[in-house]
Amino acid sequence: MRARARRWLVVAALALAGCASGPLPPDWQTNAKSALEHAVAAYLKGDARIEAIEFERARREVARTGRIDLAARIELARCAARVASLVFEPCAGFERLRADAAAAERAYADYLAARARPQDAAQLPPQHRAVAAGLDTDTVDAAVRAIEDPLARLVAAGVVFRANRASPATIALAIDTASAQGWRRPLLAWLGVELMRAEKAGDRAQAERLRRRIALVQGEQ
Repeated sequence: MRARARRWLVVAALALAGCASGPLPPDWQTNAKSALEHAVAAYLKGDARIEAIEFERARREVARTGRIDLAARIELARCAARVASLVFEPCAGFERLRADAAAAERAYADYLAARARPQDAAQLPPQHRAVAAGLDTDTVDAAVRAIEDPLARLVAAGVVFRANRASPATIALAIDTASAQGWRRPLLAWLGVELMRAEKAGDRAQAERLRRRIALVQGEQ
C-alpha cells in the first residue's frame, strides 16, 4: 500500500502508532498498525485469506487495551475498504460496538452506509466532509475529485455510488484510481459497473473493450 493510503488508514484507525519524535510506542500499537495496513492492502489486492489473518491480528492487539474507541475504528477501516470495492454489506463488527462508540465513529459508520446527515459532516475525517455535506447536491462529484488520498477517494466514490449519486465521471475516476494503485478488487468492481453501463447503452465496442480489460485483471489473457 502506498504512503498516502497508509496515512489515511492511520487516521481512520486513531493513529495507532505513536509519534515518531516521541517515546517508542507500546508494542500493541506498532503491531496493530502493521496488521491493519497489511489487512487492507491484502483485501484491495484480492487476497481474502491474508486479509482475514491480518485483521484478526489487529483486532487481538487492540483488544488487549480494552478500548472500544480503537476497536470501533479498526472495524470501520475494514468496512471502508469494502465500500471502496462496492461491497455493500452491514458493518457488523462496528455495529456490535455502536452503543459504546463516540459520535465521530457513529457518524463515519453512517457515512459508509450513505446515511450521513449534512449536519454530521464535521464529525468525519476532513477529506470526507465535503462529500457528506454535498451528497444530495451537484457538487458531490467535485468533492470526490478533490480528495488527494487514493483510498479515501475510492471510499468516497463508493459512498456516492451507494447513494445512487455516482456520475459517469465519478465512475471513471474510481476506475483510474484503483488502476493507478494496482488495487485489483476495487478495479474489477468498478469496471463491472462501467461494463453494465456500456451494455445498457448498447455500446458493444466499449463493452468488448471492458470485457478484455476485466479478463486481463483476472489473469484470463
